[in-house]
Amino acid sequence: MDYESYQIDEADSGPRVTIRDTNRTTINFVLSNTSLSLANSLRRTLLAEVPTLAIDLVEIESNTSVLADEFLAHRLGLIPLSARDIDSLLYSRDCDCDQFCDNCSVILRLNAVNRSSDQIVSVYAKDLFIESGAFGGRNGYNTGRAGGIDSLEHGFERGEPILLDPEGRGSLICKLRRGQELKVKCIAKKGIAKEHAKWAPTAAIGFEYDPWNKLRHTDLWYESDKVEEWPPSKNASWEEPPREGEEFDYDAEPNQFYINLESTGVLPPDQILHSGIRVLQQKLATVIQELQHSGTGTNLNDGTATNGYAPRSPDMMDVAGNGTAYGAGTSYGDNGYTTPAYNAGAGSAWGGGGGGGGGAAGGQGGQTPYGATPYGRNGNW
Repeated sequence: MDYESYQIDEADSGPRVTIRDTNRTTINFVLSNTSLSLANSLRRTLLAEVPTLAIDLVEIESNTSVLADEFLAHRLGLIPLSARDIDSLLYSRDCDCDQFCDNCSVILRLNAVNRSSDQIVSVYAKDLFIESGAFGGRNGYNTGRAGGIDSLEHGFERGEPILLDPEGRGSLICKLRRGQELKVKCIAKKGIAKEHAKWAPTAAIGFEYDPWNKLRHTDLWYESDKVEEWPPSKNASWEEPPREGEEFDYDAEPNQFYINLESTGVLPPDQILHSGIRVLQQKLATVIQELQHSGTGTNLNDGTATNGYAPRSPDMMDVAGNGTAYGAGTSYGDNGYTTPAYNAGAGSAWGGGGGGGGGAAGGQGGQTPYGATPYGRNGNW
């Protein structure tokens, strides 16, 4: 896929990514010329901070199955949904709608009833259909195409369930006996796995360094022959083996890391890697900016910010809402998260926001260090 251009390290002195193998759901790459801390930061960013789409709200209109409503809501939330073009979707906290709209959510419906014989009817993720959204059919009919494994190459609609099993049915939601019915409305929203695991874009990330154990970062337990019982891994061919009688270097540090990423199918694996790098770039750039403006930064005592720097949400929307961490916005002045204010909405312990003022019990619409309410309620719950 095509990516935006960034400042290129022409001296070839910075971190380098070498993709060794990739397919529809996995990518294997080598991260070199970097430190263990930065490699682990990238791993954690890929796990928890790449935005995706997941069912966040469930309105159950009819449920006569054996599963309780909260069971169904949990199972629906864990169904992987296509996150195609996720950058154009707003976080709910950044949208000016009351609850949800096509700019910040995708609505899916599930209508299932067993009117047949005594046979049990299984309800799968494939039975979900998009009701509204930028790519959905607003008439309530299914778009007619499921997000199967072949769709990862050709693109598929945002919000469609990802069906990677050979039968193309997806996750099992519930089973219905004769006369039982399930009718639900699902609101899928944008989020990151740091908020909830249902937004995780990856199923697993393998991580290895120093395959010859030259740094002695681990003790290899063996019974008789260490070489026979601990054969070199496949990554050992990428590094020089230790020489006989080689002295141990106490100052040596690992600088080459072998990472294997497995996607849940919501995004292509190479796109997850690229998005993770961009998110990490933005986080590091924010640290640099804050250090450069350390004398005129955010004042958490009264909830104010000087020089346009305020607590930020993950997408780092600018004041005018012109961009995210994946777009053009760079002023980073949105209000970000806010938890419910206490004392009848009088303000949080972190001081007043919005109208200003506020201490532990004063001010209006008080902000936490992370800013305003996730769903735009401005502290009124």
